[in-house]
Amino acid sequence: MTDSSPPSIPPLQPWLVRIADTFAPQVGEILAQLGAENTVRLGEDYYLIKTARPERVSQAPEAAFLRWNLPVQHMWPCQPQRMTDFIEKAAQTLWKKFGAAEPQSLLVGQLQPNVADTYYKHLASNLRGRTLQLFPKLPASVVEEQDPQRPTLFAMVGSEGLYAGVHSPRAANGFYAGGSRYISLSTPGTISRAGGKIAEALHYVRLYRPALPEQSHWLELGAAPGGMTSELLARGHRVTAIDRAAMDRRLDRHEGLRFIAADVAEFTPPADARYDALLCDMNGPPHEAMHAVLRFVPYLERHGLIVFTLKFSRTDTVRDPLQLLRNILSQATSAGLRLLARTHLTYNGHEFTLFFEQQK
Repeated sequence: MTDSSPPSIPPLQPWLVRIADTFAPQVGEILAQLGAENTVRLGEDYYLIKTARPERVSQAPEAAFLRWNLPVQHMWPCQPQRMTDFIEKAAQTLWKKFGAAEPQSLLVGQLQPNVADTYYKHLASNLRGRTLQLFPKLPASVVEEQDPQRPTLFAMVGSEGLYAGVHSPRAANGFYAGGSRYISLSTPGTISRAGGKIAEALHYVRLYRPALPEQSHWLELGAAPGGMTSELLARGHRVTAIDRAAMDRRLDRHEGLRFIAADVAEFTPPADARYDALLCDMNGPPHEAMHAVLRFVPYLERHGLIVFTLKFSRTDTVRDPLQLLRNILSQATSAGLRLLARTHLTYNGHEFTLFFEQQK
C-alpha cells in the first residue's frame, strides 16, 4: 500500500529583513530568492516577509544584500501615537511572551531611524526602559557586552506598530536592533565618509572575533586622503599607509602613522615586516585590488584580519554582483584566506565589505 496523502507544506514564517535603498531596483529579485510569498514594506528599508524557507534568509547567495534580519515572533500592527498606554501594554506583552526565553539583552530600534521627528526615537528608548523594569537583570546591559552567539530580544517600533523576536546578534547580522553601529560623520576633523565605513566595520567584525588591541599595526592600501587612516589612528592603532596621492595635511606628523608615497603594485615591505591587519578600499577592478591584497598576505601575522571593500557597478540585477562576489571569494580562499563575513554597511554604496582571516 502506498501513502497517497499529499506532501506536507511548510508553514509560512514571518521575517523582518533590511535592504538598503541602494539596492531598491533589486528588492523584488532578492525577496523572491528568499522565498518571500508575502511582502509588506515597513519604515525606510525594512520588509516584513513570509517565507516557507527561512533558512534562505542567511544561506541564499542573495542574503549578501541583507543588512539585518529578525524572525518575527510577535507583531502588533498599530499606530503607537494614537494608542493609549502603548508603552505599558507593549512592555507587558514583551515580558509575558519572551521572559521565559531568558535573552541576554533587550534592544529596541526604529523602523524609520533617519526622520527628523524624534517621537519614535524617544518611544524606542522609553519602551526599552519600561520593559527592562519587568525583566530580571539581563547579563548584557550594554550593547557591546553581548555574546554574538547568545539570544537577544530585538524589537522594532514605528508608525506601523511593534515587531519583535529573539535572535543572536551574529544570526541577525548586527549587535544593534536594525544592524551594526552607525557612526556619525559630523565629528569635527572627519576627513571623508570612508572613515565611517571602517569605524562601523571594526564594530561589526566583533560579531566574529575579539577586537584588535590598541597599537595593532595596520597596512592600508590606497589610503589617501586618509579618512579610514584617521579613524584607525583615533582608536590607538598604528598604520602604514600606501598611496601615490598625498594624505590630508591634518595627519602630518601623527606619531602612529607611517606614510609611503608609492604605487601599491610597486611597494614591497621589508622582509621582516609584520602586520596585524590589512585594509583595502581601493577603486579599480576588484580582482586587481584582491591581487594586491594577496601580495601582502605573507606579511600578516597568523589570524591577521583583512577588511576588503568589494566595489561593483550600479546594476538592476543581482546576478552580476553575486558572480563578482563568487569570483573574489574564490580568489581569496584559494590563497589561504578564510572568509569571516560579508555584509553591506551603512556607508557602503554599491559595494560589500568582506572580512577575512590569514590562516597560514
